[in-house]
Amino acid sequence: MPITGIVITLNEATNIAACIRSLQRVCDEVIVVDSLSEDDTVAIAEAHGARVIAQAYLGDGPQKAHGVPFARNDWILALDADERLDDDAVDLIEGLALDDPALAYAFRRKNYVGRHWIRAAGFYPDAVTRLYNRTTAGYLPKKAHSSVKAPRVEITSAHLRHFTYASLSHWIQRIDALSTRDAWAMKERGVAPSPLRPALHALTATLRKLLFKGGLFQGADGMTVALTTAFHAYMKYAKLNELHENERVDHGDESHR
Repeated sequence: MPITGIVITLNEATNIAACIRSLQRVCDEVIVVDSLSEDDTVAIAEAHGARVIAQAYLGDGPQKAHGVPFARNDWILALDADERLDDDAVDLIEGLALDDPALAYAFRRKNYVGRHWIRAAGFYPDAVTRLYNRTTAGYLPKKAHSSVKAPRVEITSAHLRHFTYASLSHWIQRIDALSTRDAWAMKERGVAPSPLRPALHALTATLRKLLFKGGLFQGADGMTVALTTAFHAYMKYAKLNELHENERVDHGDESHR
């Protein structure tokens, strides 16, 4: 089909081959925008027929938008390296006329931790817009947690499988990495430090997941999602404070030289 698949990568050697094969089920071209990986991501991507574009990481939205001008098609299917099209998504895409460039399509994600599909506390259906026409839509220039802005979005009943975390331990490791990225993005936007924000955002996240998303009534999965979300929220604001503190100390040292 006249669709270009685009995926951004950084050290995704374990994921990229399966992601490319998934995109190739409906795409006639796959582009990988690689953030200077130090593993075999690039070699594996090229061996599976993808075109690789090297680009130091620009932030989530800008990085996902970077490959779009290189595409030969206007229709873009953007997946993360740890996402795969489910069979119902392939069937749906193959049946689309793709005759309305103002219409983008969202899919319901099945988020996995290891082999366990977590449906609690907002982890499902977790609709994300992934298929869009670049003439009318695209990723917002947000450095963290960007999304596609389109004139209209159809939330389909089709699914993506999202192998979010290999294990609970990997989940904690990813929170560490993502909270660092989020803190950097907030500082880039000019968000000021605050001694109260880490605790306030952690508390808000806990209440949102347990009460408003129903995690309190969804057993161990609901509690796990609530606690990890709160930990992520706490750490990203604590790390933002740390970035500002380090900057003040560095500038103070320079002023005494």
